[in-house]
Amino acid sequence: MRILIVHEAAAGGGGVESYLGALMPALAARGHHVTFLHLNSRSEPGPTRLLDPRFPSVSIADDGVEGALKKVRAWHPDLCFSHNMRALDVDEQLAAEWPVVKMLHGYFGTCISGQKAHAFPALVSCSREFGPRCLALYFPRRCGQLRPLGFVGQYTWASRQRALFDTYSQIVVASGHMCAEYRRHGVPPERLTVAPLFSTGDDAIHMRPLPEAPSILFMGRMTTIKGGAVLARAVAEAIRLSGIPLRVVFAGEGPERPRLETLARELRLDASFPGWITGHARAAAFRAATVVAVPSLWPEPFGLVGLEGAAHGVPSVAFDVGGIREWLRDHESGRLVRDRDAAALGRALGDLCSRPDEIMRLGSGALSVARTMSLDAHLGILEPVFARAANARAAIA
Repeated sequence: MRILIVHEAAAGGGGVESYLGALMPALAARGHHVTFLHLNSRSEPGPTRLLDPRFPSVSIADDGVEGALKKVRAWHPDLCFSHNMRALDVDEQLAAEWPVVKMLHGYFGTCISGQKAHAFPALVSCSREFGPRCLALYFPRRCGQLRPLGFVGQYTWASRQRALFDTYSQIVVASGHMCAEYRRHGVPPERLTVAPLFSTGDDAIHMRPLPEAPSILFMGRMTTIKGGAVLARAVAEAIRLSGIPLRVVFAGEGPERPRLETLARELRLDASFPGWITGHARAAAFRAATVVAVPSLWPEPFGLVGLEGAAHGVPSVAFDVGGIREWLRDHESGRLVRDRDAAALGRALGDLCSRPDEIMRLGSGALSVARTMSLDAHLGILEPVFARAANARAAIA
């Protein structure tokens, strides 16, 4: 099958870039022909670069929309597999000519800001269905940008994305939680598939020896909704409760990094901030961790970082939000913390880090989960979805 992969970025540090970086070679290895269409320039910087000499690439920024589509037409794709794409006219034009399978990695078309959370009076998940009623709550509950023009633009974009649901041949999400979200927003079950994600690390899935020095790893974008500040306070609480000198690694970048660095100094934490790490350095960071912390305050669509840790036999401690419980099995592969505050998270971290035998038991359970949520299992779900989309368009033609 000839598959056009569509994504806005040619490089980046997020989960979608890691996912596509693993997916495209795997599709080629299974006999598919892959081309990559991206919105941004080929020279875009980022720790994970998706431009691969094995796969032809087309840049809308460099070639223009019409120039890019002309190249796509000449390649004759059987279908398009679209991911994050802020320029919705790209999806619109692709869907007019080819079947589009859309993988929705976030709350696109179901929330004005895409965060599915209110920030005031406290940061809490939102269960509201997207629509005009959201407009009344947006500013009082601080759901996103506080600039009126930005707010209007976000609402217009989300409305337009929702309208596109009917044009996609199939929609793919990573968790049952997200499946329920899109069912609630009108996507029929016959066009909606759950394909759980997989560890995107370079190394084979295997158990690592327990580190001698207890260490907690946070890895991701540093924004308020990711809970880095809550984790810093939780580590301080864990040290107080356990009496163990815990180390914490905040790996990633984002607007909250300066605040986190200041807070870590104020709390006198043994903390390091290595920035984005990829490849072997990323694998080494997981192997050196006692636990992976996922302190997200918003409803994570999946929470891939915890599954990456599981592939190295590292259990996770996470708030019970969104799709996290679909890979983190409480007391089997880690700990789910139901109260979203630093005290509850600190108790769970302190308890685990003082019990090496429990860390190893949960690590073994995490490894078992990672083995079931594999790249092969993911492709085994995707390929029938691709076939349905391509065959349905061929029958119509």
